[in-house]
Amino acid sequence: MTDGTPSPEPLAVSPSAGTDAAATAAPLTPIERHRPFWARLDSPFTVGFLLTIGGLAAFVLGVAVSNIATVIIYIALAMFAALGLDPVIQWFGRHNVKRPWAIAIVFLVLGVLGAGLLWLVVPALIDQIGEFISGIPATIANFETSDTYAWLEGIFGPGLTTLVDEVQKFLLDPGNIAAISGGLLKVGVGIATALSGLLIIVVLTLYFVASLPGIKESLMQFAPARNRPKVRDMTNQITESIGGYLMGMVILAFFNSVVAFLLHLFLGLPYPLLMGVLAFSITIIPLVGPVLYWIFATTLALFTSPLAALIFGLAYLVYIQIEAYVITPRVMSKAISIPGSLVVIGALIGGTLLGLLGALIAVPVTASILLIIKQVFIPRQDAKL
Repeated sequence: MTDGTPSPEPLAVSPSAGTDAAATAAPLTPIERHRPFWARLDSPFTVGFLLTIGGLAAFVLGVAVSNIATVIIYIALAMFAALGLDPVIQWFGRHNVKRPWAIAIVFLVLGVLGAGLLWLVVPALIDQIGEFISGIPATIANFETSDTYAWLEGIFGPGLTTLVDEVQKFLLDPGNIAAISGGLLKVGVGIATALSGLLIIVVLTLYFVASLPGIKESLMQFAPARNRPKVRDMTNQITESIGGYLMGMVILAFFNSVVAFLLHLFLGLPYPLLMGVLAFSITIIPLVGPVLYWIFATTLALFTSPLAALIFGLAYLVYIQIEAYVITPRVMSKAISIPGSLVVIGALIGGTLLGLLGALIAVPVTASILLIIKQVFIPRQDAKL
């Protein structure tokens, strides 16, 4: 100061006060204020701990899902079976039959048909399987004396005889069959598991069919109120298309089994009933099933008669064309039409992930995704100018 009064000394600032002052002087920015605590790096221990806990939780969840994979498959099969039966129940509803009575009639008819098939088909099927196994040597002997075998031997040489003999020895050795199947005990456990799984699927299907309208209405509550009419309409379209598709696949597989049975019967090929059951089991696979059965059955018929195999191959190929262009469009009229390439891709992906179940549900799932894209995603993109 100019008057000679000494100026006061600056006050000492404590470290904590300096920190408080720094915090006061540098407040958090709006971005830092709204950033979640786990996204900040000022507490690395907390971040690492939470990441570890999250990884362990994901691992435990994955193990749990893998352990209940069988239950999930049962639920999926039952749900798709319920969707497949729903069009029949709705048909009864349109004819003034209440839903509980319609469900009772459908399951009663299915039970009678199942019991009839077990009573009529299973004994003959078991006999034909036994005849097929015991007739392997005679089938191979007839094949070795056929013109087809002579033609193949001219191409591959005498090594073909050795190969056929080794295959025959392998098939006729019970030890090899037991080793392939895992032993009699494992086969018995597998049969018991399959029967119990079938019973569970039937019970779940009954529950799902009875509560399907309520399930759909409950799912509507998750959508905003303003979107519920559109979501309800899309849900009805998806469920109706899935039901129509599954019912159509069963009908087409039944037609294939009848055609295969009649062709084997009239051409004098062995095991017509067994081949009819195999035709139903294989042709229920979308798109590729009939082709796979055509190749398998024609090849198997070569061991009996090359002429009969040729007639069978041509006749079944003609039926495949009739089914593709005449029967399928009529049967699948209520299902969503999707490009054939997507059908093949979906069936391959589904079959790789979940086997036969995945191949069956891949097509309706693909159709549902396409429906959602057409009615939700594309309109939103068109609205953006």
